[in-house]
Amino acid sequence: MSDIEVDARGHRCPVPTLRLRRALEHAPAGATVRLLADDPLARIDVPHFARQLGATLEGVEDLPSGAISFRVTKAP
Repeated sequence: MSDIEVDARGHRCPVPTLRLRRALEHAPAGATVRLLADDPLARIDVPHFARQLGATLEGVEDLPSGAISFRVTKAP
């Protein structure tokens, strides 16, 4: 199964987190969503949201473009 990609670059929080929520709601259990965001507040909001939902934050990566890539796996 490949990652589901959600591009929320250019949007300010809470939009990236809301888009992540929508993607996880529609994703099958165990799926991984890759969220791209460029709002610095996403560094705080996304991990907090993932914990609340019971999802696993697999990784956070700073991209050369200035965006942040979050990999979040939906709970089984």
